[in-house]
Amino acid sequence: MRIRADILRHYQVIHTWTGIIAGLVLFIGFYAGSLTMFKPQIQQWATPPTQVLAAIEPTKLDLLVKQALAEYQSAQQGFVINLTDNASPMYWYEQGGGRGIRLDDALRHASLSSEDTLISTTSSSNELGSLIDQLHRTAGIVGKVGHEDLGVLILGIAAVLYFLALVSGLIFLLPTLVKSLFALRSNKGSNRFWLDSHNLLGIFSYPFHLIIAWTVVVFAFHDLFYGGLSLIYGDKPLFEPRQSSEVVYQVEDLSPISSYLTKATEMAKDYQVTKLAFSDLNSNRPSLAIEVVSDNQMMRGGYSDFIYMNPYNFEVQFSTINDSEDGAYGPIVTSFFGLHFGNYAGITGRWLYFVMGLMGAMLFYSGNLLWLEKRRVKSPTQTKSSRFMAALTVGVCLGSMLGVAITLLSTKWLYLLSSNINSHYLWSYYVIFFAAIAYSFLRGAAISAIHNLYALALACLLIPISSLLTHYISVSDWHQQSMPVSAIDWVAIIFGIGFYVMARKTRQRALHGEGHSIWAIAPVKHQREQAQELNDQTGIKA
Repeated sequence: MRIRADILRHYQVIHTWTGIIAGLVLFIGFYAGSLTMFKPQIQQWATPPTQVLAAIEPTKLDLLVKQALAEYQSAQQGFVINLTDNASPMYWYEQGGGRGIRLDDALRHASLSSEDTLISTTSSSNELGSLIDQLHRTAGIVGKVGHEDLGVLILGIAAVLYFLALVSGLIFLLPTLVKSLFALRSNKGSNRFWLDSHNLLGIFSYPFHLIIAWTVVVFAFHDLFYGGLSLIYGDKPLFEPRQSSEVVYQVEDLSPISSYLTKATEMAKDYQVTKLAFSDLNSNRPSLAIEVVSDNQMMRGGYSDFIYMNPYNFEVQFSTINDSEDGAYGPIVTSFFGLHFGNYAGITGRWLYFVMGLMGAMLFYSGNLLWLEKRRVKSPTQTKSSRFMAALTVGVCLGSMLGVAITLLSTKWLYLLSSNINSHYLWSYYVIFFAAIAYSFLRGAAISAIHNLYALALACLLIPISSLLTHYISVSDWHQQSMPVSAIDWVAIIFGIGFYVMARKTRQRALHGEGHSIWAIAPVKHQREQAQELNDQTGIKA
């Protein structure tokens, strides 16, 4: 396929600069996003087993609710019934609650003993999985613009640039697509190998990247889209407001738990009910959110669909489950969520999205490397702009991963300091993240890349060791954990080995590779020889 050279140059410029501008924040979004595919598992792994009370038979849930409501006034406003094994069968907020992330929420858990008497315990909520998800959504950028996170809007702008980079990159690659698609030419230098790897990752995951780019734009700017629809709808509300009843309901009038399960099963035949969340029970606006999951459906939430109803009269207020009455609008909206979250193919789909998320992060990292290599000059000292971008790339990308790894490593030990450890998570991440950036600018990209990769390898390999130690030396009651080394620990081992190999190869490249590179660490003698050679070539005496 022939495309004029000037057109190709224009698309190459667009691809390069949109990728460079957006690449660093998108790297964090993709890397953290791959971890959020297993957000519930991370949350469960990070929570001490003593904070989860034993499950009970579904037939005993009504007895549990009755005893809890009679003994605890705070439960009468709202509570959650959990039908899985990864949380207590009943819990409610003693402090906090509602939507969003709060670092100081306090929970009370309730269950029944073998004699069917009420047992309860209190704990802070562990938000590790939610904080990683927030990192995915905002790239760690704090602040608000109105009611929206500043980081979400920045990632939305980055996604627009990302979409332009995808389109321009494909057009630029079209003339040589067939010939160079499977080529990984390591024998033609590191620059050619990185270029081939970058192109291969981009082409094979192209549909995935288009989906992510488009859905991020929709999520970030949905308020603007809804505002634009006001030109069509005028003053008519897009969504029917929730109506308040003239009746003030009382918690004593709640129906049996089995009745809600029956209603949910009728509405969602292919789903499994996992949670019932009651709220505002002693008011004229009570609500019940029924969480349902399915491995064969696109779901509106990250991990589930929801049915909202009045818990007293069973009137359905809203449902995210597709219905024929929704017309085309319902399936389209659901597809935006389901395609972004990867929740439509069970655990297999989550693992695929996990891998593709990591490949996406690698795509942005390799793009920055290519930009740096293209601007390499035949001199021991590279340009100031190249040194700056190299240090920033290493600091942001490796610093973000190291911050998350250190946070995961510290979680089981932080309970020795405090039961409310969410603020410690933030300190762990941001201190490591900014320290890595500072270190990269202080020591340069080559040295800091090697040291950060070794630190990443060590942190990841210490995670399973930490799980074993806290299990066997009874630290914060982790000894009650049934399996001390979980899937998360095994994945950490794989990552640790991978980072160690990368560190070794980076070190080898720095010491023995091309000397005229931002990634080179040449001995002092070699540097002097290079300087002398350069002086001889230019006719300048040292």
